[in-house]
Amino acid sequence: MKNIAIFASGSGTNAENIARYFAKSETVNVAVVLSNNRNVGVHARVNKLGVPSFVFSRDEFVEGKAVLAKLTEYKIDFIVLAGFMNKISDALLKAYPGKIINIHPALLPKYGGKGMFGMHVHEAVVAAKEKESGITIHYIDENYDEGAIIFQATCPVLSSDTPEEVATKVHALEYAHYPHVIEEVLNML
Repeated sequence: MKNIAIFASGSGTNAENIARYFAKSETVNVAVVLSNNRNVGVHARVNKLGVPSFVFSRDEFVEGKAVLAKLTEYKIDFIVLAGFMNKISDALLKAYPGKIINIHPALLPKYGGKGMFGMHVHEAVVAAKEKESGITIHYIDENYDEGAIIFQATCPVLSSDTPEEVATKVHALEYAHYPHVIEEVLNML
């Protein structure tokens, strides 16, 4: 059994989707969710599924000891970022080399980097009159959105689409693909 931790900062729809996907798995267990925000929906979403969640301060994430202690306590093999808004610390990168993945709401390398998250990405895609957008699942390294790409999926962007409509299409791709790709990556470990 491989234990995964999910790091999340927001409402937690992706975290909930991942936890539901693996709820009856005999090979993968969503053991814990870690967040940098106490007042977000991810906690209620995963707690109702029996997954514990914990909050750490920004300083604790950067320093890493308390977070690493929690990951050790839950025997974590792999980390999944699902709407997590902090940069991953060097301590975590060293402890989990090649074992941290993220999902980005655009087709990297376009529309990535610091500050490119959520609606900022979809607004930029629409403003640039892109014909398609999508998701990128990638490994985490020391730079924002520059880790090796694992998987991409696309959706059309119509000239009449609003950023909110693009977000809806991209979220559908996230829900459809992220759990499967996590499973595939874990099967290769």
